[in-house]
This record gives sequence, structure tokens and C-alpha cells, in this order.
Amino acid sequence: MLASAQPHPGRGVSHELAEHRARTISDVRYALTLNVASLDSAVGDVVVSFSRSGDGDVILDFRGRRLVSAAANDRPLPPSEFNGAHIRVPATMLRPGENSLAFSFVSDIAPSGASVIRFHDQSDDSDYLYTLLVPADANQLFPCFDQPDLKARVSLRLYTRPGWAAVANGAEGMEFTDAGVTLHSFNETRPISTYLIAFAAGPWATLSASDSGESGARTITAYVRRSRAREADLDTLLRANLRALRWMENYFGRPYPFEKFAFVLAPAFPFGGMEHPGATFYNEDRFIFRERPTLPQRLGRMSAILHEVAHQWFGDLVTMRWFDDLWLKEGFATYMAAKAQADLDSTSGAWKSFFLANKPAAYGIDQTAGTTPLWQSLDNLDQAKSAYGAIVYNKAPSVLKQLNYLVGEQAFQAGVRAFLAAHAYGNATWQDLLGSIAGAAGRPLVNFGAQFMLRPGMPEVEQRLVVRGGRIARLALVQHPVQSLSGPGAWPMRTQVLLAWRDRPAELLPVELAGRTTEVTAAKGRPAPEFVFANAGDYGYMLTRLDERSVRALENGALGSVNDAFLRAMLWGALWDEVRAARMDPSRFVRLALAELPRERDEQIVPRVLARLRRAMGAYLAGARRAALQPDVERFLWDGAADPGRAYGIRKAYLDAFIDLAATSDGTLRLESLLGADSAAGEPLRDPTRWDIVQRLLARDVPDAEARFEAQRARDVTPDGRRRAFTVGAARRSADVKRAYFTRYFADSTLNEDWASGSLGGFNTLDHQDLTLPFLLPALDSLRFIQSHRRIFFLGGWLGAFLGGQSSPAALNTVHAFLAAHPDLPPDLTRKVLENADELERTVRIRRRWG
Repeated sequence: MLASAQPHPGRGVSHELAEHRARTISDVRYALTLNVASLDSAVGDVVVSFSRSGDGDVILDFRGRRLVSAAANDRPLPPSEFNGAHIRVPATMLRPGENSLAFSFVSDIAPSGASVIRFHDQSDDSDYLYTLLVPADANQLFPCFDQPDLKARVSLRLYTRPGWAAVANGAEGMEFTDAGVTLHSFNETRPISTYLIAFAAGPWATLSASDSGESGARTITAYVRRSRAREADLDTLLRANLRALRWMENYFGRPYPFEKFAFVLAPAFPFGGMEHPGATFYNEDRFIFRERPTLPQRLGRMSAILHEVAHQWFGDLVTMRWFDDLWLKEGFATYMAAKAQADLDSTSGAWKSFFLANKPAAYGIDQTAGTTPLWQSLDNLDQAKSAYGAIVYNKAPSVLKQLNYLVGEQAFQAGVRAFLAAHAYGNATWQDLLGSIAGAAGRPLVNFGAQFMLRPGMPEVEQRLVVRGGRIARLALVQHPVQSLSGPGAWPMRTQVLLAWRDRPAELLPVELAGRTTEVTAAKGRPAPEFVFANAGDYGYMLTRLDERSVRALENGALGSVNDAFLRAMLWGALWDEVRAARMDPSRFVRLALAELPRERDEQIVPRVLARLRRAMGAYLAGARRAALQPDVERFLWDGAADPGRAYGIRKAYLDAFIDLAATSDGTLRLESLLGADSAAGEPLRDPTRWDIVQRLLARDVPDAEARFEAQRARDVTPDGRRRAFTVGAARRSADVKRAYFTRYFADSTLNEDWASGSLGGFNTLDHQDLTLPFLLPALDSLRFIQSHRRIFFLGGWLGAFLGGQSSPAALNTVHAFLAAHPDLPPDLTRKVLENADELERTVRIRRRWG
């Protein structure tokens, strides 16, 4: 237990401090008043009331610009009790039971790096503000107990400029204008965690819609900035959110748990969405399309809506106790989004979408030396940003799919409902969830939790097929960890083994994997199959290593003859895994794509295969081997984009790949010709694609590229056009330009984080490795700064761009030398480097293996 008269805690919120506060503090309320009319600072007051048990000091968290005054139970608090990170309230100023603390403060408003983000819309000279407090930045805004398991009821009084609209967690109360400001008041909320507190303010355009269901009538409101209101399909978005809410209510067996539901299309928002109860934020650019959206874009938008709405129950109603269980809310939101999508639209191919969106990303990270378990030990909330990534967002829902398959749908749903009922408006752990599902299923899940929640890494399941006399003599599935850090032992799983023949229907054999080797006894004696696949239906969480017979068959036409698009997507993934493991020559994969894609009509599979072709050509193949394939690839992509017999989404995928890979003189001429055309891929050529073409011309340093850049900048004067001018400019082949951008990433406090992250790809284009390699070490040296000053996904994007833009042994040596020279690098940052260096290591290995 923390002692009385304890010293000021250090930076962040330690797990020890959080546990102590959770034991001794309860019934927290924040009565918050903020004046944001000045646009550069939030001037505020907060009354923090709570019940206290035990003795000792009470510590609050605050990192705002200035603490103006503080009082505890109407007694002034000495200034010395604030150290810039925490406010200590001495035990002598507190009493048993109810206490009230009052603080006046000033906090920053800025385009990036602040808890309140300011966006200036140059198209109509208006300004918009919104908060971003996840994972532990509420204390950057106001004094609070900034930990997820001290939920509080929050009321807000917000002073803004006249004529502004505002939205926050609570239901709207009164609103009036006086003395040049407008006061918006919001009623007290039900208990929520500090990272979920939110408001948005500005001259928003709004639209509302209503429906009725078993739980009664409901009205929800959408907020969008005025200049984009005509572009936003708000009617569609409102209907989608209403459908999502009703579906989740039915599945979870309990009504929407908060006072109201509204959503904001937030400009320059650095995430896809954020699930604040009562004021969900969505990324404006992912919800408003500037050119005709493809099927993956439309499905992705709906998936994002379902994900954030699912969070209202998993994350908001029941919140993880500590950020070591971040996967609990994120994994469930993603998995529930897929279940809802499959139920709401049976034609959407939801489980194929789920596989494509999650498994490659999860497998890509979980094979690396930087991987972590789902449950990630976290000593301080300062480290919470490092927990965000593919393990939490992609592996976790994949494991939940396996768990659902293992126990059955009835037990899974019953367990989830019991979990929500037991912990409503409170906090829980993964053990609580697994216990609820185990109770509903009537089977122990302790080993499942030990292997999937606590164990890092993943299994590879090797298909060992022996054929004699035209029949299967043996089919075994041999499981082993992909990397040594996982330790020995098998992961328990249920899967389905597919046996496919050319001249008879395929068969599915259910198999339970319990040990290192599992004999598929039901397959013995059956006719020799054309190919085998050990994870049909995508229930298992495992890399499937195909046997040689199956690989040969798929390369020789069997892949294209598979009628099930979901299965084809998985088979393409298994073949790509062979390439990444350096067991298949990347040129074989390229030629397979050239042969098979002309008959592929699935709008989700084609973009994914083309993305792999782009990686194979751009990074894995080099020199003469790439040059030999380049003309054929360019011709193939150009013809695919021009083919009127294909769906728009497929043609657009071909066009995007062509733009990304064009390198020959003919390819460059065709790129330039597109800028003079009115249409491409069967649709009018819009500015987003024009910017992509200009970026490629700049990266290739073709004559007149700069003039084409200036022409496009003059053409597209929208806010997105100004953003693209900045992000595309980073692709210039100039050491001076690279240096200027790199300096600005750190020196320009007005640079919006969305603009900075958007420019990293152009900066680090593979064509510029000679220019960007000198920046690799400075980029690695900056990791501590980035972790402290940027949002949760920026660090991964930064490392992914600077390491993904390299393919040489020299770059890999730079990474190894950096790690060797920094043994004191925090473990979470070391893991992030190892995680992102894995693809560079694979690239070097593949080039060395295949020449």
C-alpha cells in the first residue's frame, strides 16, 4: 500500500498507483467547465468529488499547460503539491467518505499533440475543435484520476464561439449566448472511463434520423463540417448506425447503455474511429468519398461503424480494468462487427472480408521477434500506446472466432451476455470473460486462455500428405511454434481439413488439434486429392504450410477452379506465406497472378493479390529479374484497368497497381497520358487518383513532374487537395526535400499529425532508398520523442514507413547496430523495432535466396 506523505509519482500512471487508487477511491464525479472560445487554449474549472476509504494522500494526474488554483474541501492547496504531472492532495486535507476537490487550469488546443485538436478549414475560414484523450491523455486536459477502472459520472459546461454547435457524451441541456460566447451544457453521464470523455465544437452541419424498435424510439444525430456537408451521404450513414445499434441490442440482449447516440465526421482524425459514448467520432476522409468507392471501401466503412457501435457494450459499458487487456475491447468490437455484417447482409462475404482484413495482418506481426501475447504486461500507462497494433486489433478477433467455433454459438452468446450483465458500468479482465463463456459452455477453458491469451507467437501447421497407389496413405497436421520465443507445446484448436478433387465434390473433415502431431484418420484410404487445405472456414489461428502436392496443383490451375471465393482468398494467402518464408520464388507468384487474375471476378480478392504482386515486384525482386518481368506486368495491369468487362472495383485495383509500379518509358508515358484524360477504369478521373499519378511521377523524377505537381495543386484547392499537396511533395527525389520534411516532423508544432503520417509513404518510397537510408538511424533515434508526443498509431506507422522503404542489407545492419547500441531502450520500443524490422529481414533473405 502506498504510504502517507508519499513522494510525487513520476511520469505517467504506474500500475501500483492505479491499483491503490482503485482500492481507496470510488463514486467519482467530474463537474467540468471549459471555455474554448479563444481557439488556442482551454480555460477550465473542474470539481472532482469522490468517496475515500483508508488513509494516505490522494494523487491526481494533470499535464496541462498551467494549474491556476487548487483546493481540497474548500481549503487552498499549496502550489508545491503540483509537479507538472501529478497533483498530490495531502491526507491532512482529506476526510473519510465524501471529498470535493476544485481546480482551475489552462490546457492547450493545437493542430496536433494536444488533448483538444484544432482544425482550420481554409475553404470557408472556419475552425473545428475535438478532443482525443485515448489512451491516457484526459489528464492533459484536466486534473483527474486517469485510469480506466475509476469510472466517473461526467457533466460538462462548454463555452464556445457564438453560432457553434457542440456535442459531448451527455444529453444536451440548455444552451444560451451571452457576452460573445455560447454556453452548451451537457447532463451528467452514466459511469465512463476518462479516456472516453469527449466533446466536439464548431460550426457543424447536422442531420438527425429516428427509428423505433423493441427498446423504443431512438433519434441519432450526425455532425459534419459545413464545407463537406453536401459530399457526406449522411442519410446512408445515419441508417447504418441505427441498424448497427439495433443489431447489437438484439445480440447482447440489453438496450443501448447510454443516454444518447451521436456521431461526428472529424476532419484530420488520426484513427478510423473512436467510440466515445454519446459522441462517437469517425474519420472524415474514410466516410466521405471523393471518387466512386470500391466494394472494399464501402464494406470497410460499414465495418468501422459496426466496430465503434459494438464498443458501446464492449469497451464503454464494460471496460478493461487496465490497458494490459486492451485486446478485450478491440478484439471483441472487430469480431462482433463481422458477425453483424454477416447477419445483416448475407451477400457481403463478411467472413471473407474478416479473413482478408485480419489474418494477414495478425500473422505478419505474430511471426516476428517483436510479437506479444494478447494480454500485455503494462507497468505504466505511458507504455499503453505501444500496445496498439495488429495483435490487439487483428489477432484478438481471430482468436475469438476460434473460441466461438470451439464452444458453439449458443454457449458463446450466452457467455457474452452473462459477462456484460455481471460487469455493466464496471471493469473486467480476460479471465472474467473466459470464465463466463466456460460457464455457459460447461467446459474448462483454462488451457485455451494460457495458450492464446498469455503465450506470445503463433503456430505453423504443416500438412504432411503421403499418397500411395492413388489413395491417401497418411495425412498428418504437424504443429510447431513459428518462432522460439513462443516456447514448446501445442495450441489447442478445432479446424476443418478440406480435401479437394478435380472430379468429385470436396469434403470437410472436422479435426481437433491437441498435440504436436494430429493424424487425420478420416482421410486415410480416400482417393488422392488434388489439394488439401488444413484451415477451411478460417476457424483456426495458424499459418497453414501447404504440402508440395497442393502447391503444384494450385499453381497448375486448381486455384482458379475453386468456386468458393472465401476459400480462394485463403489459398492465395497460403501461397503468399510460402513466398514470405522464402520457400517460393517471388517470380513464381507474379507469374501465377498474371495467369490466374484474368478470370478472378471477386472485388476483394483482386486488390489483395495485386498488393502482393506490387510487393513482390517493388521489394522482393531486383535487377535483371525484376526488369525481365516489368514490361509484362505493366501491360497486364494497364489492360486490366481498361477492360470494360470487369467491375469498376477490379479495374480500379488494376489502375492503382499500375500507377504504383509503372517504371518503364512506356509506363511513364501512359501515366502522363492519364493526367490528360477525362476518365480511367471506366469512371471520370477524380483528384485523388490524379494525386497518386503525380506522386509516382515525382518519385520517378520524370521531366516536367514538378510542373504537373503545380498544375494539380492549382486544380485541387479543397482541404484534401492542400493535404495531398503536402503528402505528395514528400515523394520528390531530392535530398534537400527529404531533409526539410524530416526536420518539419519535429520542429513544426502546427503540422497536423494526419498530414505528417500521410507523407511518410511518399518520403520512404522504395525508389529513393539511396536518399532515405541516411534518415533511418535518426528515425530510430527519435522513437522516445514520438512515443511521448504523437498519437497511438503514429509510432507503428513511422517505423513501418522508414523500415518498409528499405530492402538492403545495409539498412538491416543499421537496425541491428541501433539495437546493439541501445540496450536501455524500453522493452516496448525494442519490440516495436523488431516487429517492424521483420519485413526488412524477410526482404533481404528473399533476395539472397532467389538472387
